[in-house]
Amino acid sequence: MDKSLPYFQCFRNIIFASFILTVTFAANAANEIVVYSARNEQLIKPLFDAYTKETGTTIKFLTDKEGALLQKLKAEGANTPADMLITADAGNLWQATNLGLLQPVQSQKLLDNIPSHLRDPANQWFGLSVRARTIIYNRAKVKPSALSTYEDLGNPKWKGRLCLRTSKSVYNQSLVATMIHEYGEAKTEQIIKSWVNNLATSPISDDSRAMLAVVAGQCDLTIANTYYFGGLLKKNPKLPLAIFWPNQNIKDSGVHVNVSGAGITRHAKHQAEAVKFLEWLSSDKAQNLFADINMEYPVNPKIKPDAKIAAWGQFKQNPTNLVKAGELQATAVKLMDRTGYK
Repeated sequence: MDKSLPYFQCFRNIIFASFILTVTFAANAANEIVVYSARNEQLIKPLFDAYTKETGTTIKFLTDKEGALLQKLKAEGANTPADMLITADAGNLWQATNLGLLQPVQSQKLLDNIPSHLRDPANQWFGLSVRARTIIYNRAKVKPSALSTYEDLGNPKWKGRLCLRTSKSVYNQSLVATMIHEYGEAKTEQIIKSWVNNLATSPISDDSRAMLAVVAGQCDLTIANTYYFGGLLKKNPKLPLAIFWPNQNIKDSGVHVNVSGAGITRHAKHQAEAVKFLEWLSSDKAQNLFADINMEYPVNPKIKPDAKIAAWGQFKQNPTNLVKAGELQATAVKLMDRTGYK
């Protein structure tokens, strides 16, 4: 018996050590989050680093195009390692819910911090930063007093003076989808036809190029997201571009806004940690960091925007829930096709 005791103790120690390793591994695994992000690494990595520094939670991430990430989540199903999806535009977030890739989140913090029109009614996704899709004009060619609404861009006075980004842009699809919700399909089709009739050139591949066409005199005004405007002026403050906030009268609905946002994946392995991170992203600790990096507005109305962004002026937002940007996206695409908007 005495000779067997050391062997028994050794065996017991091995079992105990294995148990400790298993517990430690499980604890470490619970203290991490895996994020799939359609936002570029330079826009999200500072947030991940700040959260890790504050909480000790490790964030692993994968970046890719929106469509590729949605298809990856769909293909992985219950085996996905992803706990959270971050992407831009409510149309993409709606698509994720429509594919059954996200799950509802019960969080009073998120409800308190994020206005209802900037989150999913079923709480499957939440906006985290706001961008306005508004009118950008050449100060040397256009007087602000001549501008009024999105619809007025179809006025004959803008014949040959308007540039637009291609209809393939999800940003324009969301804008038109919101207009369909507000005005109905028939009236919206008339508006888009009038825009097409006023085009100075074929639709342009992205917002920055459309604004540079305005600078070059190829056209006098366009529609673009505010953060693209901010990015151009950051590189060259002397550009003769200015922002106009349309649809601001009492009877008007306000400026079309959209979001970058996030949701917890349906098969999240670290759900509790992911929800905590999502709540943190909506808090005052993270909102300016999340928004300022890409020159966007905080989604949390209690947080003031960066001074450079605030200098663009205040505006009334369209209060339409952004889920409509997704629900009516296919209708918007067909409508734009019918009008010859390429």
